[in-house]
Amino acid sequence: MNIETIELDLITACINRERRAEYELYKRAYSYLMMICRRYTNTKEEAREILNVGFYRILSNLEKYHPEVPFKLWVRKIMINVLIDEFRKNKKHDEHIVYVEEYFETQSHSELNTALASMNVDSINSLIGKLPPRSREVFNMFVIDGFSHKEISEMLGMSVGTTKWHINFSKTWLRDMIQKHGYAY
Repeated sequence: MNIETIELDLITACINRERRAEYELYKRAYSYLMMICRRYTNTKEEAREILNVGFYRILSNLEKYHPEVPFKLWVRKIMINVLIDEFRKNKKHDEHIVYVEEYFETQSHSELNTALASMNVDSINSLIGKLPPRSREVFNMFVIDGFSHKEISEMLGMSVGTTKWHINFSKTWLRDMIQKHGYAY
């Protein structure tokens, strides 16, 4: 069983603080939530810590859940917000990044997409995981999670131009790493 098979009865039992139900929900949601956390963190241990913070927030807010919204989407939003909150706490990474407000789209980015399509998921995740933390966060939010530049800008408290810079930087960096590791365009 996984997050796709969560019944309203299980959610109700969790709202009533039944420990077995909470553990069952944790088991079913763990893989999905860990996948989200791993995209945004450097280590598995850090991902596990943030997952636990996020799961606590999920349990604490279950009474606010509306069944007409898919549960998977609801927990995803909470987990991404927890990741953003954790990243804000550790803003020390931002001191090493110079923000550029201009963004240039180039032909090489469409070539990057072609190269990424020929790679396996583990290789792609490994390369994305090596991006600087803030660039990785913006890249994941934009490319993987589908947020717009405006949404990312509002959530992370940066300008739209800066989010575009992070996407441009990430694509250029990934293209260079793909070439370095010998993946064909």
